[in-house]
Amino acid sequence: MRSIFISLFIVFFSCDHSIETMAYAEEEIESPKNNMPNILLIIADDMGLDASPGYDIGIVKPHMPNLQSLMTSGIKFTNLWANPTCSPTRATILTGKYGFKTGVLDAGDILSASETSLQSYIDTNSSTSYNHAVIGKWHLSNNENHPNNMGINHFAGLIGGGVQSYWNWNLTINGITTKSTEYTTTKFTDLAINWVAEQTTPWFLWLAYNAPHTPFHLPPNDLHSQGALPSDQASIDSNPLPYYMAALEAMDAEMGRLINSMSTEEKDNTVIIFIGDNGTPNQVVQEHPPTRAKGSIYQGGINVPMIVSGKNVIRMNETENALINTTDLFATIANIAGTSDTGIHDSKSFKSLLTSSDNSSKRAYVYAENEDFTIRNATHKYIHFNNGSEALFNLNDNPLESPNLLNANQGTLSNNDATVKLELTTKLSEIRH
Repeated sequence: MRSIFISLFIVFFSCDHSIETMAYAEEEIESPKNNMPNILLIIADDMGLDASPGYDIGIVKPHMPNLQSLMTSGIKFTNLWANPTCSPTRATILTGKYGFKTGVLDAGDILSASETSLQSYIDTNSSTSYNHAVIGKWHLSNNENHPNNMGINHFAGLIGGGVQSYWNWNLTINGITTKSTEYTTTKFTDLAINWVAEQTTPWFLWLAYNAPHTPFHLPPNDLHSQGALPSDQASIDSNPLPYYMAALEAMDAEMGRLINSMSTEEKDNTVIIFIGDNGTPNQVVQEHPPTRAKGSIYQGGINVPMIVSGKNVIRMNETENALINTTDLFATIANIAGTSDTGIHDSKSFKSLLTSSDNSSKRAYVYAENEDFTIRNATHKYIHFNNGSEALFNLNDNPLESPNLLNANQGTLSNNDATVKLELTTKLSEIRH
């Protein structure tokens, strides 16, 4: 009898120990998932380098201490190319494809729901279960259900491209639209804070402010440092720059409120990517001519800020001059979320640049388009205009794109410039065919 009891005890103890071991093993298996970084992508609407602190173009700069803190703790990228207007840039990030492949080439063009979104790609290809949301401006369809149809778990924000008033606008939450009378930048931040606070698994938040896009409506006074500005439209129209700066400062203040709402542990486990979606509007652009600002494929329309900071960003207070397309955010964010493909569609991951300035991960060319299209390498930029005319610029010598080296008045191209033009036009033909 005693031997039976001992045997049963051994079996019970073994089973119990096995259960503990299994539980421990499961915990070990799942713990890497718990350590996967959260991803916060913040998109500013109509913010070129001239309007960005820390960049060496533009005389008047907004006071954006939270953005500058991200620069100090991370990497400032100088050669990110977006598209000249809102919708095309957003579509490149969401799909990893150039606009001529998705049909989204201009503001207001509709992105087909048959395209695979970045969020859906992560769902299918990452071993980690990420919850995701898009909060803020969508501008890829007029259909209230379009974000959810694209695989977005939670959408709350602005379906269209803009608002008539920052204080009176249509808020859509997962297909249901109501009126909001809260300042858009503040409301989007509140929605983001609430969503982040609810998360118990790794998350990816696409936070797309509509600021500082027109109308240049004055933010609440406690969110900016531009002083007591009159709020009537005539005053705004006569001198829009301080209102534009105020909107940027308000966005920075609210962005800081979101970041500071996180616990230290959550903040330390979050990688933050900040970008502008296209260049500065012509009413407020600095140094670039108004015709070479937002809406154009000159540098003033497509060269936008990007700052990356946070979890696993080893390089701190560094400037990176690598050529990057907004398409590249697709593969990069997917890699951060645990997928393995470093290149997909027209997207090339720059994740390795977060830890070292590694030449092997850098592009040789970047491309942008509307009805015109352009390509550049490390030194030169070529533009093919819709009317058949062309331009070639040496950006090292003339970052403001003057003179056009193909202008007859400038004489015959040097051998080097002629070689570079052939290189760029050949590559452009490869991309578009």
